[in-house]
Parts: sequence; structure tokens; C-alpha cells
Amino acid sequence: MNKQANKWTDGVFQLEDLYQILGAARGASQDEIKKAYRRLVRQYHPDTNKDNPEAEEKFKKINAAYSVLSDPEKRARYDQFGTADGGGNNPFEGFGSGGLGDLFGGLFEQVFGGGMGGRRVDPSAPRRGADLEMGIRVTLLEAANGAAHNLEIPRWDDCSTCHGTGAKPGTSPKTCETCGGRGQVESAQRTPFGQFVSVNTCPRCQGRGKVIQERCEECGGRGQVRKTHQVEVKVPAGVETGTRLRVTGEGEGGVNGGPRGDLFLVIEVQRHKDFERKEGDLHSRLVLTYPQAVLGASVEVPTLIDGQEKIDVAPGTAQGRILKVQGKGMPRLRGPRGRGDLYLHVFIDVPTKLTDKQKELVTALAKEMKVPVGTGEEGIFGKFKKLFD
Repeated sequence: MNKQANKWTDGVFQLEDLYQILGAARGASQDEIKKAYRRLVRQYHPDTNKDNPEAEEKFKKINAAYSVLSDPEKRARYDQFGTADGGGNNPFEGFGSGGLGDLFGGLFEQVFGGGMGGRRVDPSAPRRGADLEMGIRVTLLEAANGAAHNLEIPRWDDCSTCHGTGAKPGTSPKTCETCGGRGQVESAQRTPFGQFVSVNTCPRCQGRGKVIQERCEECGGRGQVRKTHQVEVKVPAGVETGTRLRVTGEGEGGVNGGPRGDLFLVIEVQRHKDFERKEGDLHSRLVLTYPQAVLGASVEVPTLIDGQEKIDVAPGTAQGRILKVQGKGMPRLRGPRGRGDLYLHVFIDVPTKLTDKQKELVTALAKEMKVPVGTGEEGIFGKFKKLFD
């Protein structure tokens, strides 16, 4: 196998099973496919594997496999035919000789002959770039109000030296003389069953249709270089953990002038120290003193978005009761418009240190209510002691 073949450009990469790439079973659910993909992205992302050149190739394969298996229609075609190539949206474009569609098209012609309609792909045709996916963390307040984030996206862009041709400045790629620019070569073989036509990747140009005689020193003939691109992303109000945002045209660069792929952002909302979110509602603690709980009170409570909110606490409010403050929860990104509610869980603050005056007043209240207090034989702890005696 030649040097170029070792770079996954001679059908080796296309033969790998997409489920094996993601480490998922063929009968895996879409959620299982997504979980496997996210785990591998975190493991092989180029930013966290700067000293591991093999991680970059692995990362590309993972993205390409997920672009097929995450799409029910593409996945169904792949499960049935072994290829998801539906014309111009091949997830393995950019990795070599036309992708899985060409490979299986060639096998089809080998088995059934050249007159059976095997599909060929123009190696010079524009091809769309791969999609990218990355995680983004936002605070609960940002999720409530919406926010703009400036992100640095590592991606492949056209080489500024050769402008994507891969050839040294002042030169240009030449049409491959072996395949005439088709990227494929045919050979006919007569058998007792008739003539069979074999279609294979051109060994000279590796399926590109063109030959670079003098390679660009900047990109090594690839035509693309790894760059970090800054993009401003607006996170809409109401997002929650797992929300997937699509940023059109911010994925990998296309090939032969093809459009860019898209960037998908997976939201993770950080926990808040005072509020717990449950879908569109927020939950928080409301700590009341004993007099407030017994006699009732008007108290100010913090909200996430609207600052302090004044509420009335009814007399006789017990610990564990839940008070509802309508419309003070999270904005709804989907479903009915408006906001959720804020639920306050009541806790009674029992003081551990009292002044002499406070002790006197509490003792007087206990006598008035005929409630035993203290820890002596006649107090409540004394009564518990008698039960065990």
C-alpha cells in the first residue's frame, strides 16, 4: 500500500463500519448513538490532543460517522445498502476517492457489469464541508435572559497560500493522464458468464482527478490548514441542558468550492447556588423565623430575573409547605409562551442561641400553651426517658 493509502485515501477508511467507529451496536437507539458520539468527541477533540496527531483523524471519522447515524434517513440507507451517499451529502467527502458511494458503486459494477448503471462521482465537483459539534456552558441567569458568547472554533479552512489548490504558488494541478480527470480507471475482463467491468480508484491521483506536481509548502498539498475561527453565538432565552443550537455555515470548509458545513452547539446549563430548575419552573428555599411562620408576614424573596419580590406569608405556615410565585420562573423556549413559576419551599429557622429576655418570652409562651419544655424529668426529654425506663 502506498503512502497516500495510509492516509485513508484509498478506500481503507471507507470500509470501516460506522457503528464500530462510534462504538455502538447496530440496534442502538438515537440517544445511545448521541451519547457514544459525545463521549468520543470529548476524548479525541484536537484541542485536548494537541500532541497526538492521530486524534485529529479519529475526530474526523467520528464526526463523519455521526453525520450518517444521527440522521434516520441516512442511517436507514446505510443499514440497507452499506452506504448513505445520496448525492452531494456524503459524510466521508474530503477523506479521499469519492467516499462510500464510489466504493460500493465500483463493487456493483464488478459484480453486475458496467452496463448496470453504477454511479460515478465527478472528483472536481463541489462538496459540502463536514458539520462540527461542540459543547458550550452557560449560567442559569444566561439561560434565563439569553446571552452572546464569543467562541473559538478549530476547523479546516482553505490554505491562504495556495487558495485551496494544494499546489505551489505559480503552479496549478494538472489533469491526471491515467484517468483523464475522472478519478477512476476501468478494466474489462471476459468470463464464461460475460464481460465484467471493474471500476477502481485511480492509483496515480488517488481519485482526485488531478495531479499536483509541486506541493504547497504551507499545507503540504492538502489545500486546507487548521485554523482557529472566532464566531459570536447568541444563546436564546429558555435553553436547557441538552438543547442543540445550529449555526449555519460555521463548520468545516467545503471542497472544490463547496459550501461550509454547520456548527452544532450542545448547551450545558450550570447549577445555581440558590435556584434549582425543573423544566420551566424554579425552586428555592424560603427561611422563616418562628414568629413569621406563626403570625404571618410580608417578606421579600429573591427571584432569578426580576430582583426582589414581595409576597405574603399566611399565619400558621408550617415547615415543608410550598408557596407558588406565578410567572417568576424560566422563559419557555418551546411550547406555550411566557414563563414558568417560582416555588418556595418553607424552612423554619430555629434559633440555637437566645438572650435571657428571649428565653423568658419563649418560656412564658410555652407555659401559656401548656407545652412542656426543658431537658429535666418533667420536660419533653424527660418524658422520652421514662418511656425507655
